[in-house]
Amino acid sequence: MRGRQAACCFTGHRPGKLPWRYNEEDLRCVSLKARIADAVEAAYQEGFRHFLCGMALGCDLYFCECVLRLRQTHPDVTVEAAVPCPSQADAWPPDQRRRYERLVAACDFETLVSACYTPACMQRRDRYMVDHAALLIAAFDGSPGGTRYTVEYAMRRGLEIVDLPIVLEPAR
Repeated sequence: MRGRQAACCFTGHRPGKLPWRYNEEDLRCVSLKARIADAVEAAYQEGFRHFLCGMALGCDLYFCECVLRLRQTHPDVTVEAAVPCPSQADAWPPDQRRRYERLVAACDFETLVSACYTPACMQRRDRYMVDHAALLIAAFDGSPGGTRYTVEYAMRRGLEIVDLPIVLEPAR
C-alpha cells in the first residue's frame, strides 16, 4: 500500500544550517536523531508504512537511517529515495557520498525527480514528496530555505506536520 494516506515524508536542514555542522556526536545531533526515531516509530504506530526521503545531506540522511532501522523490525515498512537529480551527491565529501550511495541502495524504491540538475529540481523533489504523503516530519529552525519551503507547501496541501525543532544552544 503506497497511497498518500499511508505515506510519510521528511524535511530537515543540511549540515551548513545545523549548529553542529557535520559533528554527529554533538549532543544536540544525538538528541535530534532520537527524536526523529521516535517520530518515525509514532508514524508507524499511526499506520504509516511508506516513508519518502529527499536524500539530502544532514537531517534527510538521519531520517533515512531511522526508517531503515525501523524496517528491520517491521518488514512491512518501505522506504523511497526521492532523488532530485543524478548529480545530487557528486560534490559531497567522500564519506557522505558513500553514506548516500549505501542508503539509496538500501531503499525499496528510488524515484529520480529530474533527469539532470536544474535550479528548480530540489523544490520539485520536495513537492513530489509532499504530494505523495499525508504526514510530514520536519526538523526545522524557522529559517528561510528549502526546509521552510517544504513545510509551507505541506501546510498549503493540508498535511499533518510533526515539528522537531532544531536546538541551537549546546546543553549545559
